[in-house]
Amino acid sequence: MADGQALLKARFGMELPGVEVPDVIAPLLDRRVVRRYTDQAVPDSLLDALLAAAQSAPAKSDLQQYSVVVMRDAPRIKQIADWIGTMDWIATAPVFLIWCGDMRRGQLLCNLHNMPHANNNLDTFLNTAVDCSLAMGQFMAAAEAVGLGTCPISYVRSHIERVSPLLGLPAGVYPVAGLTVGWPVFRRPVSMRLPPSIVVHRERYDDVQLENDIMTYDDRRRDREPVAPGGLKNNDVYPPREGVGWSENVARQLSVPERFGFAAYLRTKGFDLA
Repeated sequence: MADGQALLKARFGMELPGVEVPDVIAPLLDRRVVRRYTDQAVPDSLLDALLAAAQSAPAKSDLQQYSVVVMRDAPRIKQIADWIGTMDWIATAPVFLIWCGDMRRGQLLCNLHNMPHANNNLDTFLNTAVDCSLAMGQFMAAAEAVGLGTCPISYVRSHIERVSPLLGLPAGVYPVAGLTVGWPVFRRPVSMRLPPSIVVHRERYDDVQLENDIMTYDDRRRDREPVAPGGLKNNDVYPPREGVGWSENVARQLSVPERFGFAAYLRTKGFDLA
């Protein structure tokens, strides 16, 4: 039987009295990113079962507006890792999945039935991204249930002008995220999350206590991780210094524009975003 309170304390760095953790969801509380993989292959039969589990995720109006590109060719995976530059471990993954939002399939279906595709807009973009993310999340849960490790890679969008041609993505299809998949060399420590008091709202949104709760969270997380997880962000803009907490590191990242050409790229792929 899983020790639910121990799992909660590891995840949030604090006790959550009264929260009962059924054994079946305990592994979700213990989920960890894996960034180092053994040389052991992932069998096609297992990978196909995990992809089937991913396709069992909810999809908006049953439209299923996503696709996934399976990469096993090590030199091609390394090419993406080299473009990213700061994540050389991606090249050690035996499988790299590129999860894509896909409007193209719906357009082709409308054409097949001699109907106009009248929903090329921002809502359609959001629906494709959400469908894709739900499927990827379900894949990750299934993969970790059988002992595999995964790590989402948003940085494929930082090199979208290279990744898309490499994968032959046509108009209407764009990468949402990459996902490394493999057998873990080791399990990293659990990453501390914000307390439910910040994230969970009852009946209506209320962040009156946000500043105080964030300061408490920063202190709690700093006690466990003296150095900002993942290193300090944007040291070329803000001088590095000791004692930077989670919230300041988030601000350091969010204060510098990222992927500002993403919307322009999507328009070149046929998305109106109106």
